[in-house]
Amino acid sequence: MNLQQFRYIRETIRHQFNLTETALALYTSQPGVSKAIIEFEDELGLQIFERHGKRIKGLTKPGQRVAEVVYRIMREVDNLKRVSDEYARQDEGELIIGCTHTQARYFLPEIILNFKKLFPKVRVSLAEGSPQHLANMLLSEEADVAVATETLAQVSGLVTFPCYEWSHTVVVKPDHPLTELTSSQAKNITLEQIAQYPLITYDSAYSGRRTIDACFAKANIKPDIVLEAIDADVIKTYVDVNLGVGIISGVAFNPRRDTNLVGIPVGHLFGTHISRLALRKGVFARDYIYAFIKMCSPGYTHKQIEELLNPPK
Repeated sequence: MNLQQFRYIRETIRHQFNLTETALALYTSQPGVSKAIIEFEDELGLQIFERHGKRIKGLTKPGQRVAEVVYRIMREVDNLKRVSDEYARQDEGELIIGCTHTQARYFLPEIILNFKKLFPKVRVSLAEGSPQHLANMLLSEEADVAVATETLAQVSGLVTFPCYEWSHTVVVKPDHPLTELTSSQAKNITLEQIAQYPLITYDSAYSGRRTIDACFAKANIKPDIVLEAIDADVIKTYVDVNLGVGIISGVAFNPRRDTNLVGIPVGHLFGTHISRLALRKGVFARDYIYAFIKMCSPGYTHKQIEELLNPPK
């Protein structure tokens, strides 16, 4: 057994058992990948991949256990490389941040600006996606950290840190009937009042959408959702052209910037949510990643973060 075989096994799984794509990712040939896999299986005395003819279709039951071990070994190998990099170039490297559009647009700009002032040699990349997609990126080591909603805290294998609380806001045009509510009426706006109008809100994978659906369902109300989008800017655009009433994350509405719209906070209807920063459990984090965590989640010490990422066994 050798690390090259482990790497071939891991990449085959990552590329959905497509040996052509695996070979391209490893800068080698497809027959070379096939040979390495067969030799590995022969040495183990186990068939770890299910096959249909010459094509690999998935993992066998023992193969699933083997894959867990291979991933664990390769994580430790990657950690060794990170340790080496940490001491060779303490203030250089790359930080890949997985995030939703809302986090990239409204939460991260000032943090990244301050981070770059402290670590000008660190390359920062943003990779946008849904919370579940971001969780998968962390687990497959395609991102160093991710920022999204509570979804990240529900994924096994991740460690999360609270960043900030938020609640939903209804957005409408200034001449919309909902703007005629008195101040006290607006503070107590009901689901029934909102559901009188066509609604525009997030896709089901984003920003508390499941909470919105659950609240309407509990009240036995079926809202007319005419458009779903993955970010607040798109929702506000379609509210502006009178397609309907928008429901967005409160952090995405700023009355000084969104002068063409009126916002009505509806936290009393859909509750309070927490956006979180997540990392894969057991990862070796560079010093600048610790600094980034503390910028997003003030109050955590280096030692506390380290204990959460690598709990004592």
